[in-house]
Amino acid sequence: MGHATTIKNPGTFEVSGTIKNLLIACVAVGVATFAFSLNADPTRAWASFVMNHFYFMSLALGGLFFATLQWITGAMWSAPIRRVSESLTAYLPVVFVTFAILYFGVPKLYLWSHMEHVKGDLVLEGKSGYLSLGFFVIRNVVAIALWIFFALKMVGNSIAQDASRDYRLTEKNRFWSPVFLIVFSLTFTMASFDQLMSLDPHWFSTIFGVYTFAGMFYSTLATICLLTLLLKSHGKLEGLVNENHLHDLGKYMFAFAVFWAYIGFSQFMLIWYANLPEETGYFIRRMEDGWMGVSTFLLVGKFLVPFFILMPREAKRNEKVLRNIGIFMLIAQWVDMLWMVQPEFFKDGPRIGLTEIGVTLGFLGVFGLMVFRFLAKYNVVAIGDPRLEESVSHHHQ
Repeated sequence: MGHATTIKNPGTFEVSGTIKNLLIACVAVGVATFAFSLNADPTRAWASFVMNHFYFMSLALGGLFFATLQWITGAMWSAPIRRVSESLTAYLPVVFVTFAILYFGVPKLYLWSHMEHVKGDLVLEGKSGYLSLGFFVIRNVVAIALWIFFALKMVGNSIAQDASRDYRLTEKNRFWSPVFLIVFSLTFTMASFDQLMSLDPHWFSTIFGVYTFAGMFYSTLATICLLTLLLKSHGKLEGLVNENHLHDLGKYMFAFAVFWAYIGFSQFMLIWYANLPEETGYFIRRMEDGWMGVSTFLLVGKFLVPFFILMPREAKRNEKVLRNIGIFMLIAQWVDMLWMVQPEFFKDGPRIGLTEIGVTLGFLGVFGLMVFRFLAKYNVVAIGDPRLEESVSHHHQ
């Protein structure tokens, strides 16, 4: 069973040589900055590395999560943009490399990796069975391997469907989707606990995995929106993506700005209300000195700005508004990552300088090269999707 082939295949998308060279230059800047910073201020270099490692890992994983949601729900509206989310998974193999590099930063980042600090500390001794270097590496490597397996399986089926138009490939992905979602919920929560929450091994929050998930999907939606607008501006989605598809993406972005704020408030309120010393330290650090400004920015910038800008119906259908708010949301998520990582090392306030910007550019360069390589190799639209025909004529009342 397939659909009629009246829709013109937009083919692949190749970025200009200038953009490619710019991305390669970003990678070079990132490598040079990281190497220089490792010598000048290793703690700052590793703090920048871990936050960007997690940020871009989340975007790649978020792309697979978005696609999985479409398969499991049988969503029609998203058929022309699903391949855009699939392109983000091209970065997942790089996560193996960045995690391997992160291994060398463990002594600088994680207090629990030093036995002299663990001994005599009742909390750290109690967690030592879980927070041990060997177990840390094994479970994170297994998690990344599982993510890559699911990406190869499901995105592979989607790409194969372009040629075969075989409806059964959609059914196969509908079978794999709930399996992935179960694995994803456990492994992503574990990675959040390991790589971010254990930076302060005395602190814990049972809602932390949901908080990082909210930020992950918040930034993924912004990325999908920006890539869709880029492809649209190059005429690649002509007659395939209309303002109704953008409206739905805008609604998603609006919803997850609210969801992130709800989870962030829930985490803060429960800890504030209980007022337990082992829990409150995390937020006290982020409400003192220079960190109060960053905390305020997250409330106002990460939540209220997209909330009010995306609230009107017209805004969600306006390409310029979506492009600007998409870029802003990606920056806001980066600031949130900074807020989660840096206060453990710099109590007096944030450090945003050449180290942070340079390392971020390096990661951005690699991420861009992998995503654009995918889009240059495969059709930018899942042309074999049985729901594509219906989606193209998608409109709101």
